[in-house]
Amino acid sequence: MAVPKKRTSISKKRIRKNIWKRKGYWAAIKAFSLAKSLSTGNSKSFFVQQTSNQVLE
Repeated sequence: MAVPKKRTSISKKRIRKNIWKRKGYWAAIKAFSLAKSLSTGNSKSFFVQQTSNQVLE
């Protein structure tokens, strides 16, 4: 099994961690934007079948 020879510097570790966090941040922004457009009915690229508000018993 491959093992790194030297310890990774704190700055390099922080850079990688921030890149990883940024990916999640942008995914959340896109998901929230899609949810807003679906809730207002302004979505042009995503189709949702509308259901009636009937109470099932």
